[in-house]
Amino acid sequence: MLTRPLPATQEPLPVIGLGTYRGFDVAPADGNYRNLPAVLDALFDNSGSVIDSSPMYGRAEQTTGELLTARSVRASPFLATKVWTRGRAEGIAQMERSFQLLQTERIDLMQIHNLLDWQSHLPTLREWKRQGRIRYIGISHYTASAYTEVESLLRSEPLDFLQINYALDDRAVENRLLPLCQERGVAVICNRPFGGGGLLARLRSVPLPGWAQEVQVSSWSQLALKFLVSHPAVTCVIPGTGNPRYMAENAGAGFGPLLDEAQRRALVGVVG
Repeated sequence: MLTRPLPATQEPLPVIGLGTYRGFDVAPADGNYRNLPAVLDALFDNSGSVIDSSPMYGRAEQTTGELLTARSVRASPFLATKVWTRGRAEGIAQMERSFQLLQTERIDLMQIHNLLDWQSHLPTLREWKRQGRIRYIGISHYTASAYTEVESLLRSEPLDFLQINYALDDRAVENRLLPLCQERGVAVICNRPFGGGGLLARLRSVPLPGWAQEVQVSSWSQLALKFLVSHPAVTCVIPGTGNPRYMAENAGAGFGPLLDEAQRRALVGVVG
């Protein structure tokens, strides 16, 4: 799989990861739980590593920790999660719980979700990074109404990552946030890579471009992901799924040539 160097350290990060929202919010008694080891296999077998979770995703952190611990072949995931609460003590308690649920002594990326009480959490994250408990610090959001505040924080505080919504039919971050991340040396993780959910349904009846085979994609979902990966500011895209087949298909977008500007403009023309 293609990788992008993290601006903070030049560590290579695979461009397609896994989001655990909904898909990993299941208990062992749920029939869907049995599919999840194969989802992780599809990620790791394709050289992916990024797994993004959150305390807000129900049981997702616990499920992720259980499945990673139970693997007979140890993988080296890049674990990302979030803090989303008010107050320093509450933030510490929530993050300590994430360590327990993920069954790990080190979290690669801790993100302040929706910028909630970031003034309280950021000093803790900086201290934990100094101690080696976390490796990178980031912020995350998913709505355009927050972009002004996100931009202000990116300009005022040194951060390693921004996780933000970006999709073929949701391109507002291209205007200011993505160029700013390039300028400031901030890695970008894209959430909601298929927009609000209607993008793929709209494209289902549209033929793939004639050049799709040239960039080694065989579906609109792969092409929508490769559109994002082809932006030079984007580090990783995290489509969420609990389906092994979808994980393997998503991972396929991380192989082969990237799109050139003409191809990206052509896709924008398709969705309007």
